[in-house]
Amino acid sequence: MILHSQILGSGQAFVILHGFLGMSDNWKTLGSRWAEDGYEVHLVDQRNHGRSFHHDEFSYEIMADDLKRYCDEHNLKQIILLGHSMGGKVAMQFAVSYPEMVLNLIVADIGPKFYPSHHQDILKALSELDFSKIKSRSEAEDILATYIKDEGTRLFLLKNLYRKDKKEYGLRINLPVLTDKIEAIGVALAEDSIYEGETLFLSGEKSGYIEPMDEILIKKHFPKAKIQTISNAGHWLHAENPEEFYDNVMNFL
Repeated sequence: MILHSQILGSGQAFVILHGFLGMSDNWKTLGSRWAEDGYEVHLVDQRNHGRSFHHDEFSYEIMADDLKRYCDEHNLKQIILLGHSMGGKVAMQFAVSYPEMVLNLIVADIGPKFYPSHHQDILKALSELDFSKIKSRSEAEDILATYIKDEGTRLFLLKNLYRKDKKEYGLRINLPVLTDKIEAIGVALAEDSIYEGETLFLSGEKSGYIEPMDEILIKKHFPKAKIQTISNAGHWLHAENPEEFYDNVMNFL
């Protein structure tokens, strides 16, 4: 089973991994810019997300192996690897597992530490979508609004909505498995994991996912890591301040 992707441009392979409940489409705008800059950009849907396969097994080691199979299938020997949030954890795991394949590692708003589960409200809201009754996107948003007050978060989640057929909507994510395996999202990188290559961590100024004290742990696992803050941005830093995000990545590369 090979992960689904969108491939843009040609040149040095640049692989981008979305976050939890996201998909490759979230990175289309920035991915297109990097394709114009001379990179072959691979916007990847991870298992149980987007248009990729659904599977009961779900862990960072397994998702790193998914990416290894994807690279082998597309004959990608060395890649620039960027991951956001959950995708950042997968990127870290891939880099320590297959260091010879990673030219540069870019991690967006996540650290190697343990994070307690905090997506339960979102998963509860999504579980309330009864597609035998919902006939429009606006009806789905009204239900989500009962649980999720932030409009941006609702619109992000609604990108997962699609028409299964003319009569019924569905979700692209594998909601039962992601709900059951939610604890796996917060797992820390193994204590003895080290990647010696060039690494950039980008944190959102308003996010809180990467705290000043996390620098010690980051440098333990990634000795060459640089840590930069994206101003006026929260956890979705690439969407909230794309220009600064783009500039930081390009300066690093």
